[in-house]
Amino acid sequence: MSVHRDEPLLGQLHSPLTQLVASKLRERILSGAVAGGERLVEGKLSEELGVSRVPVREALRQLAAEGLVSIEPRRGASVISYNEEQVRELVEVRATLEALNAKLAAKRHDELTIADLKSILDEGVRVAESADALTLMRLNERFHEALANVAANSVLRDIMRSLRERTALLFAPMNKGRSQQNWEEHAAILRAVINGDAEMASFLAARHVYSAAGLQPWN
Repeated sequence: MSVHRDEPLLGQLHSPLTQLVASKLRERILSGAVAGGERLVEGKLSEELGVSRVPVREALRQLAAEGLVSIEPRRGASVISYNEEQVRELVEVRATLEALNAKLAAKRHDELTIADLKSILDEGVRVAESADALTLMRLNERFHEALANVAANSVLRDIMRSLRERTALLFAPMNKGRSQQNWEEHAAILRAVINGDAEMASFLAARHVYSAAGLQPWN
């Protein structure tokens, strides 16, 4: 990647250049190209990406706000790394909220939002075995966002969007080897939603989160 060296103004945290750098680094982290705990050195990234340090620094701050990067005094930035207890706590919260999201979707769905969800599911199933990790990750995000649209709860949708960003790194390593299983589980959730079976949709959504994280539920 090479981008122009046009210097953004200090404090212009969401300039196009900063967003471009943040997007590139986010993709590297979520694809597993950069491992958890690995340092992200401003100078090295600046040289590699062909930009000044300012957009790199602001991009790292943005990724820290998303929960993908940790910034510590004197040590600088590094990819976030969770211990076992932190992983369990994050998965428990996400599973609970995904379960609520699916339950509401089963109760409130309409034909238009369901059609969008079906379309994303069909695409995910079709490319599950052949697509690269980044494409599958984006399709997964689209599926869960579409499910939130079916659930039609704006407060829950915003909370879930933020939580998915924060927990994305937990699921990236597992998703590489379970892409087909992911979409089979998505299909089962969608069937329950279409059938209006709120309890089954809730159960399947929670189980999907634990399975995707490589954990056993409710232990």
